[in-house]
Amino acid sequence: MNKREGEGCSRRNADAAQEHEMSTNPSSVMAAFKGFQQELDTKHDKYERLVKISRDVTIESKRTIFLLHRVTTVPDAVDILNEADIKLDGVRQKIGQIAEELRGEDIYQFHRAFTPGIQEYVEAVSFLHYIRHRSLISLEEINARLVFMNAEKADPKGSAEAMPVNAQVLTFQVTPSDYLLGVADLTGELMRMCISSVGNGDIDTPFQLSQFLRQIHDGFSYIGNTGPYEVSKKLHTLRQSLGKVEDACYTLRVRGSEIPRHMLADVFSSRTTLIDPEEGVV
Repeated sequence: MNKREGEGCSRRNADAAQEHEMSTNPSSVMAAFKGFQQELDTKHDKYERLVKISRDVTIESKRTIFLLHRVTTVPDAVDILNEADIKLDGVRQKIGQIAEELRGEDIYQFHRAFTPGIQEYVEAVSFLHYIRHRSLISLEEINARLVFMNAEKADPKGSAEAMPVNAQVLTFQVTPSDYLLGVADLTGELMRMCISSVGNGDIDTPFQLSQFLRQIHDGFSYIGNTGPYEVSKKLHTLRQSLGKVEDACYTLRVRGSEIPRHMLADVFSSRTTLIDPEEGVV
């Protein structure tokens, strides 16, 4: 008998002994299944906690987006942008809780629990970045802000302040698919910003948005079917947003001089309803 056959024989003997023990001792079977139950309950509880945190991230990110839409209606947007920074700092603290929950875990086992919140956060932070810099924030810039310091504190007797111990650095990495989905949702907010700008008589912003959205559309078209399935689903909405912005630019360029500025938004809104929702943009 060679070495390989000997190892196979000993493994079969061990398996047979384990099966015999489980058949003769039912308590070992119950103990095994109780262990499985505890493991599944632990993962389920963690999943539910992540869902709740993600919901909070989504809500606060949406509130930030609503706040940012006010920049088109005020003469000085500095205060609004600073308030948006404060709100996003709070959102990042929530994401830090997600990072804490995922410490030592495979994030893709729980990805479905927190991906809606992360996509909404990407949408909010990219919207703020565009308003400030008129450019698209990169995935690396987003991830660079998601570094957290986790310090457990001990309270020794006789001390007035707790002493930080076991300080750890936690990082959260937004996946490329979540980044792309958040950027795809950003195009809808930029289209709404275009409508607000036209309503306020701003005839420069729509042309800037049109060029920017065209670049994003070209980038998604370059990815094509090689990207995540959800991205291809949102590509149609992206094309609709681009079509509405380009239609606004056409209205401003051709008829802008003959229409009073306070009526431009009404004319634009009536024209966008004529866009075929199934046609999109070529």
